[in-house]
Amino acid sequence: MSYPVIVVPFLIVTLAVTAWSGRRPGARQRLLASGIAAAVLVVLTAVFDNLMIAAGLFTYPEELISGVRIGLAPIEDFAYPVCAAFLVPAVFALLPERRPE
Repeated sequence: MSYPVIVVPFLIVTLAVTAWSGRRPGARQRLLASGIAAAVLVVLTAVFDNLMIAAGLFTYPEELISGVRIGLAPIEDFAYPVCAAFLVPAVFALLPERRPE
C-alpha cells in the first residue's frame, strides 16, 4: 500500500467531521484558527522532516510515495498535521457541552 492511499481515509474523515462541525457556533473562527495552525504545522513539518530525512533517521521507498516533495519530504507527510489542525477542533466542537455541577 502506498503512502498516498494511506492518507485518503484521514482526509475523508477530516473533511466529513469538519463539515459536520460547521453547524456549531463559532465555525468561522474555528476554521480560521485551524487554517493558521495548519500553516504553522506545515512549516514545522517541512523544517523537521527535512532535517530528519537529511540526517538519515528514515527514508521513503520511491515506489511508495507520490514523487511530489517539499525539499526531501514527500507531500504525503504534510497531510497528517493539516488533518490534525482541522480535525481536533472539529471533534472538540462536536462534543456535548459540559456544565459545572
